Amino acid sequence: MSSEIKQVSGKGIALRGNDIDTDRIIPARFLKCVTFDGLGEEVFADDRQQTKGSHPFDQAQFQGANILAVNNNFGCGSSREHAPQALLKWGIEAIVGESFAEIFFGNCLANGVPCLTTDQATVEAFQAQMEANPTATSTVNLETLEISCGDWTGKVSLDEGARQALLGGTWDSCGQLVAGKEEIAVTAKNLPYLAWA
Repeated sequence: MSSEIKQVSGKGIALRGNDIDTDRIIPARFLKCVTFDGLGEEVFADDRQQTKGSHPFDQAQFQGANILAVNNNFGCGSSREHAPQALLKWGIEAIVGESFAEIFFGNCLANGVPCLTTDQATVEAFQAQMEANPTATSTVNLETLEISCGDWTGKVSLDEGARQALLGGTWDSCGQLVAGKEEIAVTAKNLPYLAWA
């Protein structure tokens, strides 16, 4: 069983802009890796190179952040699982935005990274709080469906199936299969159409 995820607290980082796709999150040249190790260093590599140190992921005050606030249609584009992995390897443990591409959302959930949504005004207020108070504690609470940064609070939403999987620790379907391999073997032996079992 995976670990239960009821809330994520830490430092926030705001990344502004709509339609930030998976090619920008982790450029294609980094997809040749055999494991996901090292992807965190390359997250937003091209955007960071173009902005010459002014990208939020390069700014000193946001290093060590684990809660990301984004805008509309985050994670659109190709369905590469490397994008959530790169964010996770950088340190991101929860994302709040206006909306997420469906496959990106699913890939995040499979890695235990909740993606919660809220309206544009709330996202922008959350981002502004993070930018104005980079040392303030930000929190994403999956039980109350609230977010906070310092004294500021806002409401978020999350698909109930995904929310229950995170709260109950059942979000890692591959981990569940591995943990239940003995039960699977017993069931397979009793299935008449699996003669090889």
